[in-house]
Amino acid sequence: MNLAELVGRTNVDALDHLERETTIPVVDGLQAQGDLIIIPFSMFAGDPDPNASRWVPAEGIHLVAGGDGRNPHVLVADPGTCTWSAVGNPELGIGIIENTAPAYLLHPEHGGTGIAPGRWVVRRQRERTGLVAD
Repeated sequence: MNLAELVGRTNVDALDHLERETTIPVVDGLQAQGDLIIIPFSMFAGDPDPNASRWVPAEGIHLVAGGDGRNPHVLVADPGTCTWSAVGNPELGIGIIENTAPAYLLHPEHGGTGIAPGRWVVRRQRERTGLVAD
């Protein structure tokens, strides 16, 4: 998968300075994309509510966006290969990805990043009075 293919599957474009023909690496481990952190689920205890899971469609799911709805982080996967579960526990994260094939995050400023098959916790960077905590 390259950036042009990923952009083509969503309604989200990447900024012009990003090379469209760049192959997106698929990472099997801890990674970050801007203010989102992808963490192996094995580092956490507990399970998500299986009733909260939904399949990720080919055009993707917007996980988070700025207050004005711009600059979204979009989770993209082939149909039937990835589920997304939003969780309400801030200690656990904003959601859980379970994928049997590579899934991808797309962001206009950061481009794409690949997520190897597995179970992953998605957390968001938090800022508190001059302190940034991941």
